[in-house]
Amino acid sequence: MLRELAKIAALILCILSIYALLGSAFFTPAAPWQARLISALETLTIAACVCFASGLLFTLTDQPTANHAEPTVTQTLPVQLFFWSLAATVLLFLLSRYLEVFYIPHIWKNQPW
Repeated sequence: MLRELAKIAALILCILSIYALLGSAFFTPAAPWQARLISALETLTIAACVCFASGLLFTLTDQPTANHAEPTVTQTLPVQLFFWSLAATVLLFLLSRYLEVFYIPHIWKNQPW
């Protein structure tokens, strides 16, 4: 019972840390992209620590069965969730930077700078 509650709490912390990563990467108003990148990298290290600690908790609390091998840390749900969200965040960050530089100036003629 306590193991399952620990897994749920670890997974919730993992999701919240990924949410903070997305917030620091995309939803910082009036911040240049360099400041958003540095903030996202700082939050990324925290999210990585939380997700890998959650993955370690998942591997320690799993009980191996006779026909299944014990999963590695990278095969657990929190770590896979971290890798997928990291890939999506990097892709969206690069896309937003591309759109900001090459597309927005063409559709927004009266820019403040």
